[in-house]
Amino acid sequence: MAEQNRFFDEMGAVDGPRGPYSSYDGWFSAQDKKRLSKKSQEAEAFFRRTGITFNVYGQADAEERLIPFDLVPRILSAHEWLKLSKGIDQRVRAINAFLHDIYNRQEILRAGVVPKSLIANNDAFLPQMIGFSPPGNVYTHIIGTDIVRTGPDDFFVLEDNARTPSGVSYMLENRETMLQMFPELFSKIKVQRVSDYPKNLRRSLEACAPQGCSGKPCVAVLTPGIHNSAYYEHSFLADQMGVELVEGHDLRVVDGHIAMRTTRGYKVIDVLYRRVDDDYLDPLTFNPDSMLGVPGIMDVYRAGNITITNAPGTGVSDDKAIYSYMPEIVEFYTGEPAILKNVETYRCSEPDSLQYVLDNLSELVVKEVHGSGGYGMLVGPAASKKEIEAFAEKLRARPANYIAQPTLALSTVPIFTKKGLAPRHVDLRPFALMSPDGVNITPGGLTRVALKEGSLVVNSSQGGGTKDTWVLED
Repeated sequence: MAEQNRFFDEMGAVDGPRGPYSSYDGWFSAQDKKRLSKKSQEAEAFFRRTGITFNVYGQADAEERLIPFDLVPRILSAHEWLKLSKGIDQRVRAINAFLHDIYNRQEILRAGVVPKSLIANNDAFLPQMIGFSPPGNVYTHIIGTDIVRTGPDDFFVLEDNARTPSGVSYMLENRETMLQMFPELFSKIKVQRVSDYPKNLRRSLEACAPQGCSGKPCVAVLTPGIHNSAYYEHSFLADQMGVELVEGHDLRVVDGHIAMRTTRGYKVIDVLYRRVDDDYLDPLTFNPDSMLGVPGIMDVYRAGNITITNAPGTGVSDDKAIYSYMPEIVEFYTGEPAILKNVETYRCSEPDSLQYVLDNLSELVVKEVHGSGGYGMLVGPAASKKEIEAFAEKLRARPANYIAQPTLALSTVPIFTKKGLAPRHVDLRPFALMSPDGVNITPGGLTRVALKEGSLVVNSSQGGGTKDTWVLED
């Protein structure tokens, strides 16, 4: 237990549960633990029956898997959420302003705040977007911001997800599952709703329709297909919004617009929520071998006849080297210090930082600049001497490909186990929607939990699970 005491436990305190958890703790203490175990099994059966699964690429047993769900919610007070939502709003606006700037006037580069080389040499920077502004000047229509906590008032942004952030379907299904299993809990404790997200998403996307759109905008979701790891989410969101789910072969250019095939002929699409990566979006502009995108869609886009969300080229703001400049980026565009802090970050492209990282690999987390999903990283404290030596060779060979961060004392939230409650590390991915009408942030988000004792890796592809996230009403 001494090991766990090093970490801030969001539910517990020496003299009893923390304020946000007090009502839940009273309810939980009165529950029959056998009933809770049965409910936990019911939740797994519900997820399996509903098809809430994901695929893990690059493994021989890459069958569909369930993301484990834990029935103990993660609870935030209205006051805690207010600070978080203000920080997310500020950061989202700054990222959008940054993207508009680097594809147009590039003032932040001329001011020397961000090195030009980080943009010029970045694979995610698309020259095809230079001089073009998307409808409403919105690049990042949907953003997922990964946030970690180390203390009562200490929140840090771990990374920004501005390309095609995933996980919102799990946020919604986790809540629906909790409502079905424990309706009495939501009568006892007033929790802010997340169920409005699909309606807000559609409204936000419609607000971003091209200027020439007349009448109610037609929205569709573009998926790579059933073999994509997030296909369930693509299908779920299209269904929840009441819009069509389409694949590349369902679309074509018709009279300068993108149209989808229907039983009554082709129908023009005004807003395409794409879940296809930039490189596969248009074989005439990017990867010529792509079978997932739509030939000619970039010409239609640049002509102002369709909105693509998120805009092509937004991935440059996901770059972990760019992340290290986010405090300066936020202040440059907002004129205010960043409300949410970055995790201290060492850029291995800089010789002094590289030497420090090599000297302290056993204490650091090292990540690929373009990496995601927990792949290609080294968690120093959990690595063997052999793994550290092998990773050091990778670092020396391609230092600019990596950044490093200290190992944070991530907060814990209890999970329900056969032996009772046990603390596990968590992070949080709130979801923000941006349109010309403003920023809408769903109260809560996806809490990911490292189910393995002592593990700091919460990614589902690495064995992590999820929790329902509650934001209490005032």
